[in-house]
Amino acid sequence: MTSSINWFEIPVKNFSRAKAFYAILLDAEIQEMPHPIFKYGILPGDMQNGGVTGGIVEGEGYEPSMTGSLIYLNGGDDLSIPLSKVEAAGGKILLPKTSIGGNGFMAHITDTEGNKIALHSMK
Repeated sequence: MTSSINWFEIPVKNFSRAKAFYAILLDAEIQEMPHPIFKYGILPGDMQNGGVTGGIVEGEGYEPSMTGSLIYLNGGDDLSIPLSKVEAAGGKILLPKTSIGGNGFMAHITDTEGNKIALHSMK
């Protein structure tokens, strides 16, 4: 097993708003994926080479949350870059860039939908 995580889903209430938020935060296009029931967008990731990614999902049974599992998204080369975009994109910084020693840096944010999400980078 190369990773204990295979896929994740972030519940959203307003797909268009969430899609815009994550596109700004991750500086990447969120690809819409046809789905028979839900509105679904795929976050950037290189699954062909063993990378892990996930999606944003709007639909019955998907409720944004500030509690429960915490997903850490890749903050790129320098966590300061995506953090500088959070509030302008409609989110909020809960825990600013914080050193975790030799493991880099982390921060906690809320997205436009009310989900608590974390970011991580080595710088």
